[in-house]
Amino acid sequence: MLKAKEIADLQEKARLVRKGIIEVSYACGRSAHPAPALSCADMVTALYYGFMKVDPKNPEREDRDRFILSKGHACPVLYSVLAEKGYFPKEYFPTLRHLDSKLQGHPVYGKTPGVDMTSGSLGNGLGIGLGMAYYLKNAGKKSKVFVMLGDGEMNEGTLWEAINVAPALGADNLIAIVDQNYLQSCGSTQDICPMNNMAERWRAFGWNVLEINGHDMEEIVSRLEMAVNHHGTPTVIIAQTVKGKGVSFMEHDNSWHQKVISEEQYKIAMKELEEV
Repeated sequence: MLKAKEIADLQEKARLVRKGIIEVSYACGRSAHPAPALSCADMVTALYYGFMKVDPKNPEREDRDRFILSKGHACPVLYSVLAEKGYFPKEYFPTLRHLDSKLQGHPVYGKTPGVDMTSGSLGNGLGIGLGMAYYLKNAGKKSKVFVMLGDGEMNEGTLWEAINVAPALGADNLIAIVDQNYLQSCGSTQDICPMNNMAERWRAFGWNVLEINGHDMEEIVSRLEMAVNHHGTPTVIIAQTVKGKGVSFMEHDNSWHQKVISEEQYKIAMKELEEV
């Protein structure tokens, strides 16, 4: 278990990652996806700074852990943490969503250092992550594969195919994380396609299920430790989160699913994140 100071360090890193989300979303001058990136910032920070074996100087090292951002539109969180880790300079930030940029509107494998999978259409990340995990396990590697999913993404049928087959393959090196903020691009998940009893659904398919407050760093770390040490079946962590977490005018406001940040809004957001 990480010590109190290490938890505090992760909380500070998460604040910096949130600042990076706002910076890259504002600097590009384009309509980015800041709110869905902010909701999963604590969990992505904990992974990269507390659990994953990765090396910014050798992004393709074979024995690395893998991270798949299946909800790829939330790429500002991934670009922010990769820049903080030193995979590429923050000078790339203004090019987000620009033609031929290394920072596309969804992560692109082979274009952006540190990106392990190209993601665009929702629902594909878990199946690809399962393929990676199955190969790594059968090749005798100890690497883990982490897949970040959106709760709106749970509507996709291909996702449930992967949920169904993963336990049968004994993919206990596969860890899914559901960012359950109850909002998707067009509105409330409850209004569009309710996913009640989320934990019971995964458990019925044979997964090890853990539930957390996705903004409580101590709880995140505790459950991730349980997940990486679990054997026999894949694990899913269902995280209760707030869309837009950390920026007051974005929290619970689904208009910030995809939107341009004005100069005034940028200043307000950065000031709030400085005062945390």
